Amino acid sequence: MKKTFLTAALLAVCSLAVAPAFASDGTITITGKVVANTCTFNVNGSGSASSTVQLPVVFTTALNAAGAVAGKTPFTIAVTGCDSNLTSVQEQFGGSNIDATTGNLKNTASGNNVEVQLLAGTGAGTVMNLSTGTNSPVGTLSGGAVTLNFQAQYYATAAATSGLVSTTVTYTTQYQ
Repeated sequence: MKKTFLTAALLAVCSLAVAPAFASDGTITITGKVVANTCTFNVNGSGSASSTVQLPVVFTTALNAAGAVAGKTPFTIAVTGCDSNLTSVQEQFGGSNIDATTGNLKNTASGNNVEVQLLAGTGAGTVMNLSTGTNSPVGTLSGGAVTLNFQAQYYATAAATSGLVSTTVTYTTQYQ
């Protein structure tokens, strides 16, 4: 009995001697937003969140080498009616037609060495890599609305041959 009591007492003293020390090193503040899903999307003034961008007819001579581009065609995505707590939107493009190497859209109509490249902005535009999401513009909302400008163009992966070009891409909106 004495041994058991003595052992228990020693264990209690030893466990107190090696008790860990705790100190507060900092604070993490977590914030967020809960908003109503009120935004409406309109592609190219179609009145719909989905639409077709018609590229012009171009000659194979305009796409006679890898990296050649032609037929730049503007399109817009108008975002309206957004919750007043939102400050900006960004479109992220995706889908199964994205070429992981070039970041362009694969041509699903024929194998004519042509892809479709998307650009952000107007004028010269900035090439977007759809595989990585690089250069997708952020639009600042004003009064719950913003119009994002894009362009689509043919892109030659090698000297183009004649044929049809068709592809699709989805877009998802990131809100801030």
